[in-house]
Amino acid sequence: MSRIVIVGGHGKIARLLVAPLVEAGHQVVSLVRDPAHAADLEPLGAEVALLDIETDPTDRFAELFTGADAIVFSAGGGPDGKIERKRTVDLGGSLKSIEAATATGARRFVQVSAISVDTPLPDDTEPVWRAYVEAKRDADVALRASGLDWTIIRPGRLTDDPPTGSIALGPDVPRGEVTRADVAAVLAAVIDDPRTIGHQWNLVGGGLPIAQAIDALV
Repeated sequence: MSRIVIVGGHGKIARLLVAPLVEAGHQVVSLVRDPAHAADLEPLGAEVALLDIETDPTDRFAELFTGADAIVFSAGGGPDGKIERKRTVDLGGSLKSIEAATATGARRFVQVSAISVDTPLPDDTEPVWRAYVEAKRDADVALRASGLDWTIIRPGRLTDDPPTGSIALGPDVPRGEVTRADVAAVLAAVIDDPRTIGHQWNLVGGGLPIAQAIDALV
């Protein structure tokens, strides 16, 4: 059994991730800001702990990471249109998580990013979208440089459709849609697969079963 801590534990992908991790025999700790969210997560088998990504210091992250074998960073600033939250959650939360994981010896780190955030943006890009893309890009840069055993998954446009179990995965996969449930399934698959360490992949819906898509890349 591994102890896996999910940062941003009440997000849509994070909630879908709990069940497959528990079914695989892992102990899951979901970090949330609102104590009321425990009612959604505990019935799925998760332990719930409180963390305010924006205001809590790195020491609090480290306290909650102590004893963890792996970290999943799946937090996002949300669709509120606030530029600052992209920096404090999507980037700042990732940076504090990376620092805390390094300090506590939680070497395995899987990060949910976004597709094609390394592509230069046009000059007329909407400011909130620019802030989001830059935050995800910079968080990925920091994780790749961290020395941790990282994997970065970069989903395309997310949908709440039922899982398909079939995906397209790779460093240069073009933009497309992908269900949140399929993203969660990919995260659960890569976290247990040491062959995926050091890889950064785009993820959209496609024609290959998840296991086969991963096998084709490692």
